Amino acid sequence: MPRHIFKFAAGLIFAAALPAAAQENLCGGTGDNGQWIGGDAINSDITTAPDYMEQMALVLLRNEYVSLFTVSAGTEVRIEAAGRGNGDTIIDVRNETGEIILSDDDSGGMGASRGELFLDPGTYCVSMSSYDGSPLTGFVRVGRMEHEALTQGFDSEPMMGGEACTADTPAMDLSGDVVAQDITAINTIDGTPFYRFTLAVDAPITLTAENPDADPVLTLYDNDGNLLAENDDFDGLNSRIDMQTALPAGTYCVGLRALSDAFQPVTLTIKGYDAAEVLNTLYARGEASPPLDGSYPVTSLGVIASRIRQDAQVTGETSWFAVEVEEAGLLLIEAIAQGNGDPVLVLFDDLGREIAYNDDFGSGLDSQVTARVQRGTYMIGVRQLDETVQGFIRILAERFVPAQ
Repeated sequence: MPRHIFKFAAGLIFAAALPAAAQENLCGGTGDNGQWIGGDAINSDITTAPDYMEQMALVLLRNEYVSLFTVSAGTEVRIEAAGRGNGDTIIDVRNETGEIILSDDDSGGMGASRGELFLDPGTYCVSMSSYDGSPLTGFVRVGRMEHEALTQGFDSEPMMGGEACTADTPAMDLSGDVVAQDITAINTIDGTPFYRFTLAVDAPITLTAENPDADPVLTLYDNDGNLLAENDDFDGLNSRIDMQTALPAGTYCVGLRALSDAFQPVTLTIKGYDAAEVLNTLYARGEASPPLDGSYPVTSLGVIASRIRQDAQVTGETSWFAVEVEEAGLLLIEAIAQGNGDPVLVLFDDLGREIAYNDDFGSGLDSQVTARVQRGTYMIGVRQLDETVQGFIRILAERFVPAQ
């Protein structure tokens, strides 16, 4: 069957040349620059679509492409993304409020992304990005379960697990009050692919599955077997689900499947959702800049008059440095490994906006960014690409002013 490609887009660069989303604050703002998968809202209803809908997108460095669709009645939907060549896609699916209800990396097989879930009536946004931040040309496809799939899916992959969990599915019962105390279990996915737990009261929760050697995919179901959320590779090859909206009291099932070795022990943790802990995780991953109120470690490098040099012992968690710029100009920042190391460099402004990112500038492993800056405070984040590496990184910051 031929592909139905409704439009070609180039991430944030060429999106302005395409029909806009026509509404504001779609999916919590994520969809404001998105593109309707059927050309407009009326023709993007998956419930009534005669066939799957698909878009082709060029995602530039560290950007994402957002596709919009609607569901007019409760519908089982398959959402997929696949890159051309060696492209490795990641998808996040958000509901109207912006809550991520599905996140996936490799469930489509061969680096493609895939998720299948029941959706209530509403508007949804699919964000496609590249796993390593590199430019990517790929396809986003949304359809019902009877429509042709874009990806191979699990059935063609040599992985363990992957079935839905219902009330009749054999599962290991986990006792304890998730809200009051973390619940942890360590087993192989081959031996224990499903767990069941009960919430005594309505509560938001967090689930994690950890062991990179297994590369676990984490899924959460209600007691009727409806898929509530799925994640792969939230932190490296480990998975995490944050249910920020309180789940109703009741019984739930956790499913695990292995994209790698199903005979490796995987640590499953279920705990109450902690917004502060989630923020600290973002700071440690370099995906958000921390505040300067002393609640998170930040090294002040002071006012940058012309040049600042700082050596720091850096791990896989981002180390943060603050510099003060007293007048408009250009900042050039380098992260140079002292011995073994592969530094990743990120720069945020004082409003918490990422304005520059780099890994492997030029032909080496060191990083470098440049950015036009105004008067204010800027946050420099440095981490090792390999989380197992710890070593010294030399940070060089230089300020240039316009010629008079």
